[in-house]
Amino acid sequence: MQSTNEQLAEMLGKTSQTIFTGAVASCDFFCVHFPIESVCSVMKIDGSGSATTALQTTYPAGTTLFLNVTAITITSGVGIGYHTDTAKG
Repeated sequence: MQSTNEQLAEMLGKTSQTIFTGAVASCDFFCVHFPIESVCSVMKIDGSGSATTALQTTYPAGTTLFLNVTAITITSGVGIGYHTDTAKG
């Protein structure tokens, strides 16, 4: 039986993943998943020059956001960022 994260990776086309805590200053995630409760203090979305305050909140375990995230900081918890794997054809 596959884990929830393995199933999510398959649904997302088995793209590259970055598991993070703290700040990711420069990223290009098209999806962010929080496997445990996580507090997000900064989230910048592609096209918005500054942090989007409506997205700075506590996310319950299992939350998945399909957004073009360019920077993110979580003060507690864990995030998994999915980005396009440029090595794939």
